[in-house]
Amino acid sequence: MSIITGDKAFFKGIGQVQFEGRESKNPLAFRWYEADRVVAGKPMKDWLRFACAYWHSFNGDGSDPFGGRTHFFPWDQSADPLQRAKDKMDAAFEFMTKINLPFYCFHDVDLIEHTNDIQENEKRMSFITDYAKQKQAASGIELLWGTANLFSHVRYMNGAATNPDFHVLTHGAAQVKAALDATIKLGGSNYVFWGGREGYMSLLNTDMKREQEHLAKFLHVAKDYGRAQGFTGTFLIEPKPCEPTKHQYDYDAATVIGFLEHFGLQNDFKLNLEVNHATLAGHTFQHEVQVAAQAGLLGSMDANRGDYQNGWDTDQFPTSVNELAETMLILLEAGGLNKGGINFDAKIRRNSTDPEDLFYAHIGGMDTFARALIVADAVLQQSDYKKLRQQRYQSFDSGAGADFEAGKLDLVALRDYAVANGEPAMISGKQELYENIINQYI
Repeated sequence: MSIITGDKAFFKGIGQVQFEGRESKNPLAFRWYEADRVVAGKPMKDWLRFACAYWHSFNGDGSDPFGGRTHFFPWDQSADPLQRAKDKMDAAFEFMTKINLPFYCFHDVDLIEHTNDIQENEKRMSFITDYAKQKQAASGIELLWGTANLFSHVRYMNGAATNPDFHVLTHGAAQVKAALDATIKLGGSNYVFWGGREGYMSLLNTDMKREQEHLAKFLHVAKDYGRAQGFTGTFLIEPKPCEPTKHQYDYDAATVIGFLEHFGLQNDFKLNLEVNHATLAGHTFQHEVQVAAQAGLLGSMDANRGDYQNGWDTDQFPTSVNELAETMLILLEAGGLNKGGINFDAKIRRNSTDPEDLFYAHIGGMDTFARALIVADAVLQQSDYKKLRQQRYQSFDSGAGADFEAGKLDLVALRDYAVANGEPAMISGKQELYENIINQYI
């Protein structure tokens, strides 16, 4: 990967971030993320496939619901939207190269400012994707996924694909077409749908059945177009229960899986799961990953965390080794993310106002995932974790329990077994022991 240096650099004074090991005191070095280190049979970089979220890292301005902009970065100063888009992309590729991020993700409006003119927007997307293609070729960085922002513009206040106004739906379709074209042009491995406003605020004015049918039809026509244009990657849906709507149709992993199977989309779509969205749905991230993995629909991850004292989507960088180690246990046993990756859908804090803060945040997140991967592999390879879990279900491994799993026992036979064998013994779940095993390897 080439690095921009000299007067053209946006991150002056910061060179290539290296792995320096656990004892390093250098804040601009990795302590745990060693890209080529082999874990469970393949390099760490292949398990983790880290990506930069273009929107938070290079469009984020530090504003929140209670205050305006606090981030004033040099790549966002030009009054010309085309030059500003190029400056932003120069900064992004310089950053990703210096920190060794192999992938990035974008919304269409992240790459370049959009207008209300569809044809002008298509010209702008063509312009900036031409530039992105050059930057990718020079750096070796690839596109993990693209998507269209169908929630910010005022026209989408009642949704896009689920909007009661067909005219609005067509504008959403135009954006998706352009974003899909851009993703294909840049060799993206996936394309994401996040229904930021595909839901309702009140059932009083909502025909839920019709809206969900419209959403499914929209996904089908987008999928058909992408395949016709040669897109061989995975389409992803990102669940979220609420915010900004009261209730979103992609509530959680189980809801999305049911939706995909009901509307015949399960062969082309998988799930892009986000930590903070799992929390808002009342789940742990581990739960959502497990639900998707056992359905064979685990596609990709958006890495972040919420604030335990805050009820909204704060998108902070991940720092808990313990929580991520439990997630990595599932990832390892599932065999990885295939064409998916781990996108840092996280933003530096409102009062983190220096360009180097972006490095500290990503280094911390990458190190946390790397350490969690190492811990999870050690748990699986060196401890009694798998053995203990298997023993909890040993009554199903032989005799009547095995017959039940094989479908050989009817309800009467089950009742007769209970009568013949009396009250079952209490068997401990040993939760504390499992928790201690995780901590033992951290």
